[in-house]
Amino acid sequence: MSSTYSTNLALELIGTGDQAGNWGSTTNTNLGTLLEQAISGYVTQAVSTGTDTTITIPNGASGVARNMFIELTGTGGTATNLIVPANKKLYFIYNNASGAVTVKVSGQTGVSVPATAKILLVSNGTDIVTATNYMVSATLLSPTLTGTPIAPTASPGTNTTQIATTAFVTAATGTLGTMSTQNANNVAITGGTVSGLSSLSVSGTATATSFSGAGTGLTGTASSLSIGGNAATATSATTATTATTATTATTATTATNVTNAIGNGQSWANVTGSRSAGTTYTNSTGKPIQVCIGMGDDNQSAYINVGGVNVAKFGYQSTACVIVPNGVTYSIGGGIQFGIWSELS
Repeated sequence: MSSTYSTNLALELIGTGDQAGNWGSTTNTNLGTLLEQAISGYVTQAVSTGTDTTITIPNGASGVARNMFIELTGTGGTATNLIVPANKKLYFIYNNASGAVTVKVSGQTGVSVPATAKILLVSNGTDIVTATNYMVSATLLSPTLTGTPIAPTASPGTNTTQIATTAFVTAATGTLGTMSTQNANNVAITGGTVSGLSSLSVSGTATATSFSGAGTGLTGTASSLSIGGNAATATSATTATTATTATTATTATTATNVTNAIGNGQSWANVTGSRSAGTTYTNSTGKPIQVCIGMGDDNQSAYINVGGVNVAKFGYQSTACVIVPNGVTYSIGGGIQFGIWSELS
């Protein structure tokens, strides 16, 4: 009767009455070599990137796949596979190759073992699977992660303490833009649009082209201010260097210290000697001015023309005054003998 071999470890099973005089040698091989490999054997096996490396458990003889602990060396990476037999068996795998290696039964999926990883695997008779995924109790030190760690994928809106990937954070927060500084409750914003605020305090110098919604007060310094939309009441606009436009404001009760108002910083001057009838002058002072012209003793009358429009008429020993906006022309008719010409500018 010839020998047979065990299903998983391929140990030689001596037939009844066989191997007279050699039984001890076969038994010593089974116990001292093959079982030791299966229980405590440590072996190194080289692998190569993009290729299959096949290891076996030969009948009654030493084989790499029979060893309990297998250290992989060489180069790993994409499509690098360690092919093991379908025999049911435990494997401790230490991937000391340069890249990931998939340990599997031929034609199956197996388990990808990252470089430097040490893992406990098992062949279930069909393919390689992880041998354990649960520990009763464990205290782990905070690890130092290198490379590109893979975190669990979470759905949008997830509110747990799990580690989030950069892709999840980007999807959850959207595009934040750029904020120059953030200190306690104060945030300095250098650009963009801010909406949905119940209150807003602006410091420094700002150009506000549009304020929409209800507002009770605007303070600070602005070079341009337009109030539109549903601004119901603007009760105070103070220290405005230039107020060019204020539209759709239901009530504007106070406007103080506006430097471009007529009379603010201006003074009267008698310019009779430098003015003549029939000559057109232009107000280029940057502000509105007031012009007053008095007729002499001649029995004449004349019009004061501002911007091409006759706006005032005066005659014998009378005086007329007009406002000339900035950049607008003004004159009186030719041949008129006026007595005095004064300007507030």
